[in-house]
Amino acid sequence: MELRHLRYFLAVGELFSFTKASAQLRIAQPALSRRIQDLEDEIGVDLLKRSPRGISLTAEGKLFLEKTRHLLKLADESVEQVRALARGQFGELHIGYSPSPTVELLPPALAAFQKAFPQVNVLLHDASQRELAEGLKSGTLELAITPGTMNLQIEGIEFEVLHSYPLSVALARTHPLARFKAIPLEKVGAEPIVGFARKDYPDYFPFVERIFLPLGVKPRIAVECDSASSLITAVETGRGIALTIPVFEIVSGRRLVYRPIAGSKEVIAVGIARATNGDVTPAGEKFCEFLRKISKGVSGAKPKSFGVRLKPVKRVVQE
Repeated sequence: MELRHLRYFLAVGELFSFTKASAQLRIAQPALSRRIQDLEDEIGVDLLKRSPRGISLTAEGKLFLEKTRHLLKLADESVEQVRALARGQFGELHIGYSPSPTVELLPPALAAFQKAFPQVNVLLHDASQRELAEGLKSGTLELAITPGTMNLQIEGIEFEVLHSYPLSVALARTHPLARFKAIPLEKVGAEPIVGFARKDYPDYFPFVERIFLPLGVKPRIAVECDSASSLITAVETGRGIALTIPVFEIVSGRRLVYRPIAGSKEVIAVGIARATNGDVTPAGEKFCEFLRKISKGVSGAKPKSFGVRLKPVKRVVQE
């Protein structure tokens, strides 16, 4: 049984005329009549009643017409959805992200993308460095939006820079160093450091240690945090200072102050991570285009809020 035979029957059954159906289908009437007869022979029942006055549907024909109409609608919808998927206009897109560092890029890109492609269901996964890497390698995630320090040294992950931020120091508002406009690296190195947990962010502390290497100073790690919110709380309560980027101010608000490091040219890049051998869908590629466009408009000045909140869906890797 072929779909075209079902379309032939649908036309005849709805028009109650071989003549009108053959004209609509642009097929010779004798050929159309043979195709309907072949269909009836294949099914083993009469679908039409033929008489000198015309044709009508049998009880079996009425049921089959209803099912045929539904089946052809599903077939047409399936074809259109597959074509839309190939155009990047339909489907499901799983994206991992680091919430705080990406807050200036991801929300406006997502808002613009969803407006342009409302039939793409974007699922966001708030995850640690380890979880993002595992999700990308396993195919659970197509893309991850994250700081470059979290991905560049992981085998099997490639990274595209979207925007680079100057490294800065996050301090409690009452901290003595908050009075400085720019803090010398020597003074930063003398303070206890609040950072991200090694088990979830294995590249973070090597990055911090590299910053102080020219001074011959080993940073004193006071607290290891599993999230940006716990890091902000630890700094706010005076347990240490943190090396971060100014965009964190969108998240922390007035709870902390941020100061540049005097004379430092260190930056942290935020960008798109993907598995080197991974398969990014057309929708994923289009989402990357929106991220690139948004990143071009980021000046690097004091960040502003975009009024779009990201709601994490779930962790991507089971403990």
